[in-house]
Amino acid sequence: MANEQTDTAPEATTPEEKQSPQTAEQPEDSDAGAGAPETPETPEDSEAPTAWDAVDEEPVDPLEKLQLENAALRDRLLRALAEVENTRRRAERNIIETRAYAVTGFARDMLNVVDNLRRALDNIPGEFALENHPLKPFIDGVELTERDLLQTLERHGVRKIDPLGERFDPHLHQAVFEMPDAKIPAGHVAVVVQPGFSIGDRVLRPAMVGVSKGGAAAAPEVVRAADPQTPPDGAGG
Repeated sequence: MANEQTDTAPEATTPEEKQSPQTAEQPEDSDAGAGAPETPETPEDSEAPTAWDAVDEEPVDPLEKLQLENAALRDRLLRALAEVENTRRRAERNIIETRAYAVTGFARDMLNVVDNLRRALDNIPGEFALENHPLKPFIDGVELTERDLLQTLERHGVRKIDPLGERFDPHLHQAVFEMPDAKIPAGHVAVVVQPGFSIGDRVLRPAMVGVSKGGAAAAPEVVRAADPQTPPDGAGG
């Protein structure tokens, strides 16, 4: 009997087994995420090819590539050589101009000395220039000084402009007045008021001149033909 009681006795339950059946494992709800939109998975290989991919895929001729690179390098070399040549020419031109026009300021200041010497010689009375006059050696010395000064300026590229009788040139001459002169054609220099000077290809000072307007045209001689109906004197009787 005792054995039967032990067999029929209820099995002891643990506190975890006494929990509510709601805590038991519930089946997964397959419809739980049915409302969320599914994002389709795109494989990496499905990307559309780009233009660069198409270019990379084209075969490149090595010879053609080398020829293009050679042409580009040749163009760059020629441009560099041309730039160097232009720089060299500009440097040479600057050196020549610097040497030629370095004395421009000094020469312009010396023109006043030249003008004063010439004014002094032009205002000497004629009798002082006679051979037996005591001031004749002094006058000769002033003339020699003027001539030597002009030669020194000319050695440095400064030349005198004395355009008497030449055609008027607005680049070299400055017209002060006009005057009628039958001996000099119109548009030519009749009087030099002040000589000019040039240095190299530049005008240091234009010559101040008077321009001829030409002389009055001579009236043509009119020869009247004899009237055939008029008898000569003494022929009528």
